[in-house]
Parts: sequence; structure tokens; C-alpha cells
Amino acid sequence: MQRLELRIGAPGLPDLTGSLTLPPDARGIVVFVHGSGSSRLSPRNRQVAAALNELRLATLLFDLLTEAEADERRNVFDIALLARRVAAALAWLRQRDDTRGLPLGLFGASTGAAAALCAAAAAPGHVAAVVSRGGRPDLAGDALERVQAATLLIVGGHDLEVLALNRYALARLQCVKRLEVVPGATHLFEEPGTLGRVAQLAAAWFVQHLVPEGPP
Repeated sequence: MQRLELRIGAPGLPDLTGSLTLPPDARGIVVFVHGSGSSRLSPRNRQVAAALNELRLATLLFDLLTEAEADERRNVFDIALLARRVAAALAWLRQRDDTRGLPLGLFGASTGAAAALCAAAAAPGHVAAVVSRGGRPDLAGDALERVQAATLLIVGGHDLEVLALNRYALARLQCVKRLEVVPGATHLFEEPGTLGRVAQLAAAWFVQHLVPEGPP
């Protein structure tokens, strides 16, 4: 397993720090889009990423904002800005020798789910699948109708307000889609076994929609 800490650069954008994990003979790559107040070091996202790595899916976790930008609270909730950063990371991956040609997926949490869906809507030929964990897909607005990537929304059964917002977003999506409710889970999936269930659901979705030959 190759693990790299690197800088993600694109014209007109600041250098952003990323953690790229490349299993041998990777079958696809999933870019993680963290939510407000989080970063590439999110332990929850890292747990899900590790499960994907075991299935020979590469992962990229990266900071969507510089430290100075993150200090400006409005940037954390600027979905359009975050979506542009995701798009830049996807373009960067398509240029690298070790990731070029790999099917692309996005995993978004909280507000990052909206940014992931906006980025997917803007790149219909490039993003094959999206998974949202406890996300706010409703914040993607009109971009929801333009998403072509197969989309899985995962919400905790006790996260009632977010569950309602996900049901609203699900109705607007026109792509292959599904809503999975994890019983007993609250917004951060802190209850025993609930984050493991998220990892299972996400892994199955990405294998189904990123990997042509299916499970290994």
C-alpha cells in the first residue's frame, strides 16, 4: 500500500495538502470531501477510507481550504468554492500517471456532501459514484437535478432533521439513487458499530458503480 502526503496545485488555486493512498492494482479512486470544521485528518473519513483501500480502491483525503481561508467562517459554508476545489482535485488526479484513468468516486460528509454533488454535476463524464455520510445534499440546490453519478445517501436513524433534508434531496435527484438509514445512529455516527456500517455501505456502493467486474 503506497501512502503519500503531497500538495495539490491547480492554476488559480492555492496549494492544498492531501493524503493519497494507492493500493496495488487499484481499481478506482474515491476523493473525500470533508464537512465544516473538519479536515483531511478526520478519523471518521479515515476509517471509511481504510475499508475502501482493503477493496483495492485508492483514496484521496485533502484540505479544501488553506489554514487562513478556514479561519474565515463563511468559506467553510461556501458550497460553490468548495465544489471548485473538488473539481481542481479531480483534474489533478486525471493528470497524474498513477491515478489517470481510474474510475472516480466522491465521498462527502456534512456540507462536503453538497460540494461533492455540485462537483459531480459539473463533471458528468468523470464522476461515476457519490456517497454522502450524514450530509446536507439539499445545499447543492439546483445542481441535484444535473447529477448523473450513482448517489447513495447515508443518514443516522436518530438524525431526524438531516434525514428529512436527505429525503427532500433524494426526491430531486434524477440519477441512480438510494437512501440508507442506519438504525440507532446520530449525526456523527458515534454509536458502536454505526460507522462500520457506513463503511460497509459505502464500500459496496463504490465497488458496484466504480468497478466494472464487481467484487474481487
